[in-house]
Amino acid sequence: MEVLNALVALSNFVLIPAIAYGSQLALGALGVTLIYGILRFSNFAHGDTMAFGTMVTVLVTWALQALGIGIAPLPTALLALPFGIAATALLLLGTDRVVYRFYRQQKAAPVILVIVSMGVMFIMNGLTRFIIGPDDQRFADGARFIIKAREFKEMTGLSEGLAIRTTQGITVVTAVIVVALLFWFLNRTRTGKSMRAFSDNEDLALLSGINPDRVVMYTWLIVAALATIAGVLYGLDKSFKPFTYFQLLLPIFASAIVGGLGNPLGAIVGGFVIAFSEVTVTYAWKKVLVYLMPDGLEPTGLVQLMSTDYKFAVSFAILIIVLLFRPTGLFKGKSV
Repeated sequence: MEVLNALVALSNFVLIPAIAYGSQLALGALGVTLIYGILRFSNFAHGDTMAFGTMVTVLVTWALQALGIGIAPLPTALLALPFGIAATALLLLGTDRVVYRFYRQQKAAPVILVIVSMGVMFIMNGLTRFIIGPDDQRFADGARFIIKAREFKEMTGLSEGLAIRTTQGITVVTAVIVVALLFWFLNRTRTGKSMRAFSDNEDLALLSGINPDRVVMYTWLIVAALATIAGVLYGLDKSFKPFTYFQLLLPIFASAIVGGLGNPLGAIVGGFVIAFSEVTVTYAWKKVLVYLMPDGLEPTGLVQLMSTDYKFAVSFAILIIVLLFRPTGLFKGKSV
């Protein structure tokens, strides 16, 4: 019985949060890895692209809520999500036309595009803060829990209750659907195959008659969808604050690099590696150990390796280790 209680506590505070967070990081890392693999630069504006798409979704959600439109028990934000994706797609296509296309035509070095993307990042960050403000914004509605701790206790007779939030369930289901659609698109459609060919060998793809402008356009459209969905899922699960998405850039890049930059499968695995590492290292293990240890040997302290305030340090440490010993990542993507 005590082992089951420990397992429930572990699921509550480590497994379920890490799976949800890993799904969010995986979707964010997929956007980063697509840009790196096809457009060949590290897009430092990706976190603020997520923030912009989420901001539009939040504003539309509030408008729908004011009109009394909803899809209870699911969050109204799911109805507003297509508007956020559309606005982000227009922003990215406009940014590409005004900024990035010039440097592509000049055959600028990737490091130049990285610096340019940092400028775009600050502009997007300022725009988002100007429109919605710098503070936390909550926009989740609908049913809060799929399974409540009290109901689980009554059902099982255990002293530890399992709670699964609706946003966590939506995150995992949405991530599975989006990833399946993306892999189907890349592997089964003509446009997806042309994007993969362009990523593998640009010169050979151009000789084969692939239109580079079309590839670039579809890349930005897919990135807009991935960034907005990842941002909205993260905002629903936690809360929306523009600066938080800037901070998310580190674990997202760490996920992409750990898995292998330019490798979509690697981005997904990397997202879960980073998420489980962050959650495991910053979790206070006292509750789980109290169930497992014999009487009299229970720990008195929190048994926490690192405070949650320093969770991004875990991403940074893993990133440095991977860059030092395996720069192509777990799935042998392009080296940084």
